[in-house]
Parts: sequence; C-alpha cells; structure tokens
Amino acid sequence: MIKHRLIATLLVNNGVVVQTRKFKRTNMVGNAFTAVDFFNGWAVDEICVLEISNDRSHLPGFADIIDGLSRRCFVPLSVGGKIAGLDDVHRYIRAGADKVVVNTGASDNPALVGEIARAYGTQCVVVSIDARPDPAMPSGYRVVVDNARRDTDRDARDWAREAAGAGAGELLVNSVEHDGDKRGYDFTLLKAVSGAVAIPVIAMGGVGQWSDLVDGIRLGGADAAAAGNIFHYSEHSTKKAKEFMFAAGLPVRSSTFYKLTTRRRVRYNPFQGAAAARQA
Repeated sequence: MIKHRLIATLLVNNGVVVQTRKFKRTNMVGNAFTAVDFFNGWAVDEICVLEISNDRSHLPGFADIIDGLSRRCFVPLSVGGKIAGLDDVHRYIRAGADKVVVNTGASDNPALVGEIARAYGTQCVVVSIDARPDPAMPSGYRVVVDNARRDTDRDARDWAREAAGAGAGELLVNSVEHDGDKRGYDFTLLKAVSGAVAIPVIAMGGVGQWSDLVDGIRLGGADAAAAGNIFHYSEHSTKKAKEFMFAAGLPVRSSTFYKLTTRRRVRYNPFQGAAAARQA
C-alpha cells in the first residue's frame, strides 16, 4: 500500500525562515538549520525549502544554505526559488537538492518542465501551482505567479494537466486565500487538480490543526500533506501530526526519533550576503 507523506515546508526570505499569510511575509521564525534538525529528529517524510525573496540577489547565499542543510538532511530535500532555467536547477542539485520546485519559471516557459525532466528525470520535477478563486476560469481558480503578485491567463486545472503532460513528477498546490490563515486546505482547488492528473498532488496552505492534514488527503484527494507555519510553534509537532494521521486510519510511515551528530557545515549571515558563508 502506498503511504501518504507528511512534508515540512520552510519559506526563506532574505536568508531568514519566515511565516506567511496570503503570501505576505509575517513573522520571522529564525534559522533554517534549527528547523531542519527538528524535522530530522522526528523523521518527517520530506522537507521542502522555498526561497521567496523579492529579487535574485539572495540566491547565492540561499544555495550556501541548501548545501549546509543537505549535509544534515536524512530525508528527500526539495528546493525551489526563482528557477528560470537549467542553470538554476544545476545550482540547487549541486548544492544537494533531491528535487526542484518550479513555479513562475514553468508557467512562463512550460518547456522548462520537460528540460528538467530530460536532464534529471520526472521524479526530480515538482511543479508548484499557486491559485486564487476566479469564477471566470473553467475550474473556478486562476493561476498566479511571482509570489501571487501577478495573475496569469491559466486555469489551475488546465495548467495541472499541461504540467503533468510536460514531465512534472508531482504538483504542489497552494491556495492564496488559504495560505497561513489556519482554516484548512482549499479542498475545492485540491479536488479540481487531483481529479485531473495521475501524478501525485501535494496539498499546501492553511493548516491550523492536525485534522486538516487528514482532510487534505481524504476530502481533497491529495497524495501528500505539506505544512509550514503550524510546525514552528508546536513541540514535537511532526511526531504528533504523524500520530494523528495514523490514528485516523491513513497509511503513513512511523515517526522515529533520530539523533543528529553531524556538525553544521555552513554558517550564513543573511544581512551580509553570500560572502558571509563559511565552513564551520
């Protein structure tokens, strides 16, 4: 039986982990290394790290962060942030990413999805779909890009099908209206996407309680549940989330504690940029 995954997401803005609400930065949470050590400890199934700064100036420093995180990460590591071409993909893969997450770059240039799939395999390509309600769209949802600052003419369901056909191995689906507001996933959006494709769909955006993770899979049709904000302030949160999912009858991997002994290799000062990265 295929097991459902629990994915912890980290949003990095100018080198610092942040929380968001409706794609607007809210609280600074702190250090990505501390968060990854925590997620590693309770064996979350995957970790997804997304760079959401307003420009590309922080990308060299972000690659340094990924290099350090990958040395400490026991689980698959997905990385995204302003991927516009294969050079950006190479940068993240060399830094230690197992998968790359593409959003704006794929929407603007759908051929990029196939290019990545041919270079690294479909299992490496996660297409992120951010959408907001729009009754003018066939599915009722319009795709938005550039951290939800720019509308496209794409329908969410149609873009999901196109991305899957182009070579995407998974889709990461987030609702702008639900992001960070703790009312659960947008099940209507999830059902529209998951019912249209045969590849795995990852639910993201809006988790406020553990039952939302279960509902994303059962009501939304998602294959995996991702969350970020809720994990930053709940003790042993990924362990408790997994236990809740198991108690609800979902097939999930057990939550096993690991003690990390690897030293942190990279230190990065986001206020000084990539030049501040150095080996410990």
